[in-house]
Amino acid sequence: MSALRRNNVVITGSGTRPMVFAHGFGCDQHMWRFVAPAFAHSHRLVLFDHIGCGGSDLSAYDDKRHATLAGYALDMAEIFEQADLQDAVVVGHSVGAVIGLLAANLLPQRVASLVLVSPSPRYLNDPPDYLGGFERADIEGLIDMMETNMLGWTDFLAPAVAGDQGVAELTQQFTQELKSSFCASDPYVTRRFALATFLADNRADLSGVTVPSLIIQCSHDAIAPRAVGDYMHQQIQGSRLRVIEASGHCPHMTHPAQTIALIQEHLASA
Repeated sequence: MSALRRNNVVITGSGTRPMVFAHGFGCDQHMWRFVAPAFAHSHRLVLFDHIGCGGSDLSAYDDKRHATLAGYALDMAEIFEQADLQDAVVVGHSVGAVIGLLAANLLPQRVASLVLVSPSPRYLNDPPDYLGGFERADIEGLIDMMETNMLGWTDFLAPAVAGDQGVAELTQQFTQELKSSFCASDPYVTRRFALATFLADNRADLSGVTVPSLIIQCSHDAIAPRAVGDYMHQQIQGSRLRVIEASGHCPHMTHPAQTIALIQEHLASA
C-alpha cells in the first residue's frame, strides 16, 4: 500500500517548499487547521494522519513496527520518499514533534528545518537530572484506565492538554474537541500508541539533530513542563526556544497567531 494512501496524506498550497505537519497523540491532521493555512501561499503543505488516527488505514497498523516511535518515524520517512519531498520544514506537535525529529534524523538530506511544538523526549521523571513531569505509576495507571474506563481517561487527560484559556467557554469547547478526538481513535491502537509515547526515551536522539530547530512551548504545560523545553534546547545544538505565556499543551490550537509568528520568524532566520 502506498504511504500516501496509508497515512491519508493531503497535499495543498501554492508554494514549492514542503511544510510537513505531524499531529500529536490522539489527534489528527485537522488540529493544524488554524496554523497550516497561513503558509499555503509560501509552501507546499503536507498533512497526514498517524496510523490509527483520523482517516489513516487502520489495516496498516503493525504491532511490531508501531510498538515504538521509530516505527511511526519510518512511516513519515516513506511519505517523504514517495512524495519526493526535498528541503522540507517539519512541524510537529507533542509526540508528533519527536516522530518528526526522528524522521529528520533518518533523512537529513530531505529535511531543512524543524519546528517542535510542545515536544517531550521523555515524559517520565529520571532523577536527579531530568524532570519529565510524570512518575511511572502515573503513566501506567493512566494507560490501564484506557482499557477499563475510556471516558474516565479522556475526562482526566483532555483538560490537562487543553489548559485554562481564561474564558470558560473556550476552555470547555477545546476540552470537548479533544475528548471527541481521543474517543474517535481505535482503542487498541490508541492504548499501544500511548505506551509507545509515554514510556519512550528519545533523549539520546536529540544530539543527532543537524538542522535548524525551533522549540515552541507554553509557559504552563502539565504534559511537557518548562524544564523539558529547557532540556531539549540544551541538547539540540543551535536550537531556539520560544515560550508563549499561556496554559496548555496545544498552542497551535489555543494561540495560533503567536505560533504562526514564531514559525515565520524561524523560517526567516533559518
